[in-house]
Amino acid sequence: MPVPPSHEVTRLLQAWNDGDEAALDELVPLVYSELHRLARHYLSAEKPGHLLQTTALINEAYLKLVDSRAPRWQNRSHFFGISARLMRRILVDFARERNAQKRGGGAQQVSITAGLAAPCAPDEDILAVDQALCALAKVDERKSRVVELRFFGGLDEEETAKALGVSRETVRRDWRLAKSWLLRWLSEGKINEA
Repeated sequence: MPVPPSHEVTRLLQAWNDGDEAALDELVPLVYSELHRLARHYLSAEKPGHLLQTTALINEAYLKLVDSRAPRWQNRSHFFGISARLMRRILVDFARERNAQKRGGGAQQVSITAGLAAPCAPDEDILAVDQALCALAKVDERKSRVVELRFFGGLDEEETAKALGVSRETVRRDWRLAKSWLLRWLSEGKINEA
């Protein structure tokens, strides 16, 4: 399905803001393929057979998006930025729940040598990136939002700039600095400090 014009999505979002439920019915088919692409991107880092599938992730995010406490939608970029944040939160919560179960809730007994040989699980990677982004947000909220919109939301420089109300050059600079900061933070093993 081709990407709908940005102004059409924005028009429907604003109509939905104003209480037009029919606008939501028109909006869903227009944004579904983009939400599906976001969900696929998030789940691509997961191991095969992950319990949460693409459609389930979209449905979870959709339920949160149509909640009566949804924000006043500004435009297409704002909508997809919030959608990306929701999907990230859903996956982080899912990973935390799975890790909690690993600590005793129905866990299999594994020998110490087998446990030491196990690679880092994707759930732990998601939690590490989430902790790193939260730490970055404490230092520089905008850089954290740039990463969230670009990496997790799949927005390009122009869309990110529009969503944040800054120039493309600012987004480019924040993106470059944030990637360096996150790489250093993750490589220094500060995962437990957040």
